[in-house]
Amino acid sequence: MAPPFATFASVGERSRILDVGSGTGSLAFAIGDRLPEALIVGIDKSREYVEYAIERNGFQDRIGFKVGDAQQLKFEDASFDAAVSLLVFNFIPDPKKALFELCRVIKPGGSISAAVWDYGRGMQMLRTFWDAAIRIDPAAEKVDEKNMPLCRQGDLSALWNQVGLGNIHEEAIDITMQFSAFADYWEPFLLGQGPAGSYARHLSGGKLKDLRAEIKGCLGLSAKDKPFLLPARAWAVRGIVPDRVSR
Repeated sequence: MAPPFATFASVGERSRILDVGSGTGSLAFAIGDRLPEALIVGIDKSREYVEYAIERNGFQDRIGFKVGDAQQLKFEDASFDAAVSLLVFNFIPDPKKALFELCRVIKPGGSISAAVWDYGRGMQMLRTFWDAAIRIDPAAEKVDEKNMPLCRQGDLSALWNQVGLGNIHEEAIDITMQFSAFADYWEPFLLGQGPAGSYARHLSGGKLKDLRAEIKGCLGLSAKDKPFLLPARAWAVRGIVPDRVSR
């Protein structure tokens, strides 16, 4: 998702860019490849992610990573030309507060772009997981990621509009996810990352085995393990910071 989202964000060649929720650094590196004169600062609340991104960083002269909270940015006013955030905004406890903070640190006329998975319909990797989980455990409906905020068409653009950003544009970004085998799909859930991983990690051995079998059946995979593809959709929004933002 990082390369097409970097294209959507449409930041300038020589921009100073803030990557909010930079994670493993994938988006920062994609922008670094696309814009060889851009300077990028990535922040993430997870020290582990920041350390991992620093280890992978092949752009030390242009890209840096640090621990930071989008709701309380430690940067001066108008210190960046643009901000980007990939697959993170729905996890921020107070996304409106974070967006106001981004308006503060982005220069007037600069852009703020974000994208969030379409958990309810378009993100088939997670849709398959939750549909299977609910079949064997109806209580899983309560933690299904389709209930998360900002994940439906129009949600992000409504938030951007509430804060007063201009020239708001929202569109779907569609990609195809390729899995080398079922284990490539299944094993990341066992690491406990995200709501789906957290749910899987707290299942008993028998329930986990049942979930695995149900998901494999939903995917229509035969006994022979082979590569497969799943479509994935995210909703992306871009807006321009006005001269003045009223909280």
